[in-house]
Parts: sequence; C-alpha cells; structure tokens
Amino acid sequence: MGLGSERGSVQNPFIRYAEEAGWTYLPREEALRLRGGEGSPFLRRVLVEQLQRLNPGVVDSVAKAEEVVARLLGVRPNIEGNLEAWEYLKGLKTVFVEAERRERNLKLLDPEHPEKNAFHITDEFEFSNGRFRIRADVVLLVNGLPVIVVETKAATREEGIAEALDQIRRYHEEAPELMAHAQLHALTHIVGFFYGPTWNLSRKALFNWRDEQAGDYETLVKGFVAPRRVLRVLSDYILFVRKDGELTKAVLRPHQMRAVDKVLARAKDPEKRRGLVWHTQGSGKTFTMITVAKKLLEDPRFQNPTVLMVVDRNELQQQLFQNLEAVGFGHVHLALNKRHLRELLQNDTRGLIVTMIHKFDDADANLNLRENIYVLIDEAHRSTGGDLGNYLMGASKLAPPAYPA
Repeated sequence: MGLGSERGSVQNPFIRYAEEAGWTYLPREEALRLRGGEGSPFLRRVLVEQLQRLNPGVVDSVAKAEEVVARLLGVRPNIEGNLEAWEYLKGLKTVFVEAERRERNLKLLDPEHPEKNAFHITDEFEFSNGRFRIRADVVLLVNGLPVIVVETKAATREEGIAEALDQIRRYHEEAPELMAHAQLHALTHIVGFFYGPTWNLSRKALFNWRDEQAGDYETLVKGFVAPRRVLRVLSDYILFVRKDGELTKAVLRPHQMRAVDKVLARAKDPEKRRGLVWHTQGSGKTFTMITVAKKLLEDPRFQNPTVLMVVDRNELQQQLFQNLEAVGFGHVHLALNKRHLRELLQNDTRGLIVTMIHKFDDADANLNLRENIYVLIDEAHRSTGGDLGNYLMGASKLAPPAYPA
C-alpha cells in the first residue's frame, strides 16, 4: 500500500483492522443518530441499553438508565471530571435501588466477560458544545461511551505526530465535555504510532507503540484495539496521581501490564512461591508494584489477603507511602518499628503493609502462617537476602528469595 492520503492509507485501514479485531463500525450518520445529535458525547441509545443489560435489578428501567446518563453528562469538563468518569468505568460509583433501599455498585464495563460489552468505532466524530465544534478522526466507544480518541495523519507528513498531538490538545481546550470521558488517545501516521492518557499531554507521557509491539500497521492496530486488552487497560492500568493538591494521570506501558499479569498468575499458582520481575531504571517499577498490590487486594480470588511492600531504605519507605497516598490507595498500614510490624502480623492484619526489611530483624518464627500473604520487594538488594531475608521468610510461609547471580 502506498503512502497516499491520510484517509485512504491511514484512517480507513485503522477502522478496517479494528473491525477485524471485533469492533462494529458505525458510519458518521448512524453514530450521530445513536448519539441524538452533535451535543452528545455518547451513543445514547447504546448506553441506555447496556446500562440495563449490565445492571439487572439495579438499572431496571429506561428511566433509571437515563438518570445515570444525566449523571455521566454532569461530570466536570476537566481532569477531575475525567477521574470521576474513570471511577464510573471502574465500577466504583453506586445507584440507589428503591426495592432494596440501599446503594448498589454500578457497572459500565464487564472486563471479565468481553462478549457482554458493545464495541463501536466511528470516524469524523463531530462534537459541539455550543461554543466550539471539533471533528475527531476516529473514536472508539465501549457500551456507548467514548474511551479512545485517535488522530491520524498522512505518512508523508514528517511532523504528523506533533500535528496530531496539537489537535488532541485543542480538543481538550475546545471540547472538554467529550475529553472528560475519553481515557486514552492515539496518534498515528503509519510510520509512527503513539499513545498516552488524556489530560496528560506532554511528549513525555507519549509511548511509542512500535517500541512495545513490533509488526506492520495491521498488527499494531489490532494489538492496540484488541477488545479484551482495551477493557483491561480501562479498568486496571490507568492511574490518577494527586500530589500537593495537583491531579495528574498515567497509563501503564505494555511491559508493566505484562509484569502485572505474570505476577498475578504466579500468585494464583500454589506450586510456585516466588518470582523476579526485571525492570530497568526509569521503567516504572513503582507503578507496576502498586498495580499488583491493588489487584491482589481487589480480586476476591485472593480472599482478602495481606500484601507486604518491602523496601530497604527510609527514604524509599516514605516515598512509597506517599506514592500510595497519591494514587488514592486508601488505608495503608505503615510499620513504624519492629514491634509494630510484629503486631500487625500477629493480629492478622489484612490489606497493605509498607515496611523496611530491617524491621524483620530478630522477628519471631511463624508470626502468621496464613497462605494468602504476599510480599512485594522493591529491589533485589543483598539486604533482602541473608539474615534479614531469613527472618522475613521465617515469620510466614514464604519461600526463601532467589536472586540472579
């Protein structure tokens, strides 16, 4: 295929490959009809149907679904609203069920059963808020909600990626009501294929998908938009970080996602008691570890476990604790000293415990022999081996650590 025009050689193939990967293409006119006009960021009819399908007994009528749609439309048109929209996707929001007189969690996605979700892709997506009108090249919607905005450029444009990023920035400025719901953006002109989180628009937040997954344009697109992968990214691999009152956003890179998946698979395997994840400096090991801890604590298959995060320096302990607070981790137990750590284990404390390896010095054997205690060690230094490592392992049923020579 020649380099040709943007639409013929980049945009149309993107849509075709997405269709082959499992997305349903909606021509612009059909998408506009389902949206109910340019002022709606949602495929409203699809969203109303899916809300009822995914929430039996909770969203039990069209009127109830419309109430949820109104709440979604009311999120703030900024990064705070984007966090709220993600909390809806994550299933953290609730609705009141009159028949039960209590709040029930609301599902907008079903990551465990991809076939229950509706995947649509459309192009020339025009959106107007009464002040500005924008037209995004490609938008991917799950259950009627816009989740990924794609800008395509002709491969002949040397600065195509920079131009596409400028357009994404303009969409945030002129159509924040749409971008408050989109969680990712992608930029491609075949030669380059980049992606990043919405509401974090620096070049540093862009990742080169070609570096992560080798192959031709078809392979790149199909890998990026694979429905099961998109669901996992939306529900598990986006992080909002609040530091000093400022909210920022990140998305894990594929090597981090693979690491999380492999750690969780190892944790489910009763025959394997340890593992080593190799991260180079600056490759995001802290966010990888935090995501692993979140999944261990959220997944009911791990039966309300204890997760120990272990570091070997005071400054790392404080830094990790601050990172956990910044991503909204909730309650975290910080082991203040050796006695406090032993009390936490003896009292069968569940949830997340942050500690230095040195606080295991002289720890009693068999402090807690419960099977679902998981230890995440920040770095494989010598301090986590030897006597301190032996005390750590002796206090529980963990296998001794193994490090590369």
